[in-house]
Amino acid sequence: MSKTTDQSNINTPLQKEEGLNRTIGVWGLSANIVNIVVGAGIFVLPAIVAAGLGSASLVAYLFCGFLIALIMLCFAEAGSEVTDSGGAYTYIESAFGKYPGFLTANLIMVAALSADAAVANAVADILTVFIPVLNTGWMRILFFLVIFGGLAWINVVGIRSGIRLVLFTTTGKLIPLLLLVLIGWKDVTGSHLVWESFPSLGSIGEISLILFFAFQGGEVGVSVGGEVKNPQKTIPKAIFIGVTGVLFLYILIQTVSLGVMGDTLASYPENPLAEVGNRVFGPVGLTLITLGAAVSMFGNLSGEIMNEPRVLFAAARDEVIPPKVLARVHSRYSTPHVAILFYTSVAFLLAVIGGLQALMIASSATVLLVYLGVALSVIKLRKRVPGDSKSFRIPGGYTVPAAASLVILWFLSHLTGQEALGMAILIAVLTGVFFGMRWIRARAEIQPEKSPVITEIK
Repeated sequence: MSKTTDQSNINTPLQKEEGLNRTIGVWGLSANIVNIVVGAGIFVLPAIVAAGLGSASLVAYLFCGFLIALIMLCFAEAGSEVTDSGGAYTYIESAFGKYPGFLTANLIMVAALSADAAVANAVADILTVFIPVLNTGWMRILFFLVIFGGLAWINVVGIRSGIRLVLFTTTGKLIPLLLLVLIGWKDVTGSHLVWESFPSLGSIGEISLILFFAFQGGEVGVSVGGEVKNPQKTIPKAIFIGVTGVLFLYILIQTVSLGVMGDTLASYPENPLAEVGNRVFGPVGLTLITLGAAVSMFGNLSGEIMNEPRVLFAAARDEVIPPKVLARVHSRYSTPHVAILFYTSVAFLLAVIGGLQALMIASSATVLLVYLGVALSVIKLRKRVPGDSKSFRIPGGYTVPAAASLVILWFLSHLTGQEALGMAILIAVLTGVFFGMRWIRARAEIQPEKSPVITEIK
């Protein structure tokens, strides 16, 4: 499907008619972004960062905040110019065509599905503290069926239902974290926050590489672009609110955790915030933060299931991936119901199996490659969308997308050999599939028509 602008109005961004309802506003989309980004990671990050940088941990947060800001600015511009569903896939496919779009859609799906299966298992594991029977095989499978089946139903009946659940889980995960920050200040010891020395650039880069992945997910939140009201203004505002909110929350949590625990924070790598909660609130704090972690993981899962099927929907709509049935929109609810049901079914199966380690290894590089594609798509799309367009433009010309591209390449240079090899194999397989499909279609189109049979009537 070709990408064309409306010649009757040059201020119209690149957009297709999808049949979806635009009902998501600024705060709904902001909550969606926060819900996706603030997942299970924040409940273990403070110990990991403290172990590497000690009291100077905040340097890594500020550094990662700056890097993710560059990348999300690129998402803000691309999202205001290409206002359909699909997020990063749609931006890259609109800018560069079907092959990059095919790679992007599949790489996002590989990372998202394996991650969702892992998160579902993590929710089950953490709830075994309260529900030991979840350790048994059939009860665990039933638990996964209820989670994925329930989330599929909620999202099929309407995007409003999905957004309401996102708002609920976002509130549920933020309340214990905000209580920990607000009440925990009384137990902060100033000497625990004093820097003994400024960390080296190498150590900052090493820890930031780990921490950076905790800021990922904002790009998933804009996959519902086809259902956002006034996307040229709503998407940039929501990205700014969401990313800024997450950065401040992370910094406050790290400050309180260090201030309360000091050097001992690094000694609790499994669930450091639960130990901080125990110090601040007593035994009830341990329960509060543990439940908060479960809600956070469930919220992350609900956000993924609301957003990721839109990538499948968009790719099938553009005939980039088969089958075309994935692009169907429900006649009553106006949601991509087939894509939602397909995605949740695969995620359920992977959760039952236990997740695929090889795919998890490749997922980190996958996200970075997708980010690189979006940064480059900003440069390409600027040449296609008129300069007087109403869409958001990053100040400074091409400085931000160019800087974001260099940062991403720097991150990719730190991948292990195993990660790089896994990604190369995955891309090679997907490339073979894409060109194999194209060859089959080309052969079908050029099949010579059969000569008509002429029957002589005597």
